[in-house]
Parts: sequence; structure tokens; C-alpha cells
Amino acid sequence: MLTVSHLCKSFPDLNVLENFSLTVPRNGFTALVGPSGCGKSTFFDVLTGVENKDSGDIRWLGESMANLGKKAAYMQQKDLLLPWLSLLDNALLPTRIQGGNRRESREKALAHFQRLGLGGFENYTPQKVSGGMRQRCALVRTLMFETELVLLDEPLSALDAITRRSLQSLLLLLQSEFKKTILMITHDVEEALLLADEVFVLSQLPMQVRECFVPSIPKPRKGSDPELIRIKEHILEELQGEL
Repeated sequence: MLTVSHLCKSFPDLNVLENFSLTVPRNGFTALVGPSGCGKSTFFDVLTGVENKDSGDIRWLGESMANLGKKAAYMQQKDLLLPWLSLLDNALLPTRIQGGNRRESREKALAHFQRLGLGGFENYTPQKVSGGMRQRCALVRTLMFETELVLLDEPLSALDAITRRSLQSLLLLLQSEFKKTILMITHDVEEALLLADEVFVLSQLPMQVRECFVPSIPKPRKGSDPELIRIKEHILEELQGEL
């Protein structure tokens, strides 16, 4: 499991994290929702090593570490595909970084392309495909990192509603089929409730956990379910109160 204990991070004029603690179960899907500017992105920056923590403990599978830079795959809002490379070559970038058998990696990436609906587009460059297809490629690239832990930072927020809904089911595959442990940031409360095993509602700065919700409905879920509607309305009221 991922355990964050008493994590602190401040800047000269801003206290972002103060004794922040969180536990993400192994093979679980945990979502964080909170008001804009509450420190979610800074939290991920600390987890990935972009920013150094001031104090506190980060543990993955019981091992304490400065950050998760080499232990987690990170998928962001922007696909960050290199425009001069084909989709397949973009997906294979983790192999270039980590090393490994290129032939086996290529076969694995091609299988992921077929599984995620990108078959036949391997040699297209990013500017020649839709935003949804670029984000699918980014998801394949995430899978090519040989890590069990995946951090998702608003991975679908730049997409239209229809494309976003279709890709939400693919994010579920990270947990159900690929056995990943997932920690996701999202501003979309309904998305969090559809995908996550547990949803943490965060406060304004310094960021703290206000509440945690564990939907009892098995996945896949529908946003029209009365329990999800009730939880969603409650969370939105809490977030509006924070603002």
C-alpha cells in the first residue's frame, strides 16, 4: 500500500501541506477531490519528487522513500506526446528510459494499442489523431512503465464529455485487468464516484482530509444511482462551503 504520514510542504508565503496523511490500499483506486488551489497538484509534485517535502514520511509497500519518482507512473491532464514521434514510438518512450527488451516491449505496446482501440493508428503522429486517441496513447505509455503504482492528475479533464465517458471505462482497466494501485486527482465529483473505491474530500489550504466516502455499489457504476447522487450532492455542498 501507499502510506503518506504527516507530510509537510510550505513555500515562503504559503503553507500548503501540514501533517497531511493518507493511505491508498494496494490494488485500490483512490480519488481526491477538493476546491481549486487546495494543494492537490503540489501534493503530487511532492510525491513525484518535482518538489522536496519539508518533512513527513512516504512509504510504498512498507519502504520509506524521499519520493515516488521511480516507483510510480504519472499520467497528467496534457498527453505530453512528442509531436515528431509516432503514437507507437511515444508509447515506447518508457522502454528507452528504463531499458529492457525492445522487441518484447514493442509487442506489448501493440497489444495495448489493440486493447485500447488504437489498432491501425500506430504510425500516426499525435497531430493527426483526436484528443481522445492521444490520451489513449498516453494511457498505453503509462502502462509501459513497469510500475504497480499509478498517479493520475486530471487525466480526462481536457476531453469532451462523450470522449471522457468512454475513457473512464479504460481507467477502470488499470485496476481490474492490469492490477494497478491508483491515486487520482479530479475536479469531477461524479467521475470520482464512478471510478474510485474511496473518495477523499479535501479542505482549503493547508490541505487536509475532510471526509472519506466508500460507495457500496459495485463497479461499473451509473451516475443515476440514488446513492451516488446523494453522495455527489453532499460533496458539492461541502466544496461550495469551502469556497
